[in-house]
Amino acid sequence: MLSHDDDRRPTHPRRPQHQTMNVSTRFILRKISRRSILSIRFSQSAAGGVLVANQTRHHSSHSPQASGVVSGSLSGAKGVSKILNSSTNNCARLLVKGPDASGIVASYSQLLYGHGCGIVDCASESSESDYEIDGRMFFQRIVFDHSSMQATKELIEKEVEDMSFKFGMGSQLSWGDTKRNIAIFVSKYDHCLWELLLRHRAGELACNIKVIISNHENLRPVANTFKVPYFVFAMSKETKLQGENKQMELLREHNIDLLVLARYMQVLSPQFCSTYPHNIINIHHSFLPAFTGGSPYHRAHERGVKLIGATAHYATMDLDEGPIIEQDINRVSHRDDVKDLIRKGRTLEKNVLVSAVKAHLEDRIIVHRNKCIVFAE
Repeated sequence: MLSHDDDRRPTHPRRPQHQTMNVSTRFILRKISRRSILSIRFSQSAAGGVLVANQTRHHSSHSPQASGVVSGSLSGAKGVSKILNSSTNNCARLLVKGPDASGIVASYSQLLYGHGCGIVDCASESSESDYEIDGRMFFQRIVFDHSSMQATKELIEKEVEDMSFKFGMGSQLSWGDTKRNIAIFVSKYDHCLWELLLRHRAGELACNIKVIISNHENLRPVANTFKVPYFVFAMSKETKLQGENKQMELLREHNIDLLVLARYMQVLSPQFCSTYPHNIINIHHSFLPAFTGGSPYHRAHERGVKLIGATAHYATMDLDEGPIIEQDINRVSHRDDVKDLIRKGRTLEKNVLVSAVKAHLEDRIIVHRNKCIVFAE
């Protein structure tokens, strides 16, 4: 194993017989480091697996004067072997964040490879945008196939934990063998709800939509169409705390992992938000940080904006101030009235919300302070 000040390259275990390639995996692992950007594509020839590598090298510095982001990607496609199929339930996802150091990528890669896991995709970023606060930070997402794993999940988890402790990193390991349970919160607007339910039916969202919760009866017919249980909790200033307690009790009964606020026109209490940190996604009908709060389209029209937008973010105790996951914009002009802005904005809202939910379900988000590092699909 590597330590912070150990520049020696790890000795890789012997490659399992069933994973045959024309180029050694040892070569790949040795070439992956925080100082290089790798884009590696696998293809299949008649003779067998062929590795085609396109590499551009980016040298970075640990000095405070260096800036920017260094990214790396190791991706595989069908054809080399069954271990390179990320669409199966055998793919796990490992997220890592912490102070940058030599040997991080190689160490985690060797750990997984040494137990017979095949790396399907590896993307990393190193940023100095918060250097004065945190120093140079490193973020990584590894997707690996564990169908041929030669160890127990408990052992892998323990070794990942030990490795993370050694580098001073935080880590999250999801095995991808169970779908998350989500609850959708709505009020009277239905466009985001329809989009979520239709995309889920089409298989684009890998989750279980367990319940739909609202403060109005209006959207019960939509829930009935998709056979999703619909619960109404009337809200007022006097009953808000009591209503939220009942909602949280329902969420616990259904083992809810993620809450999606699909134009839910109620402000969640600090207690509610703190119960589900970074597990409540809200869609705000504005390009935050502009026009926070209510009636953003009306205020945007009054200001004569030329762009409108939508923002999906994690809900926190600070209204509309949570880490931003996804945003999109649309051009408008002085000819558009408020109704036009609302109509154009609804398309943005539903698409941005779905993209944010999908990124969360696929473990493509790392939250650092009040920012989201979102890895590409």
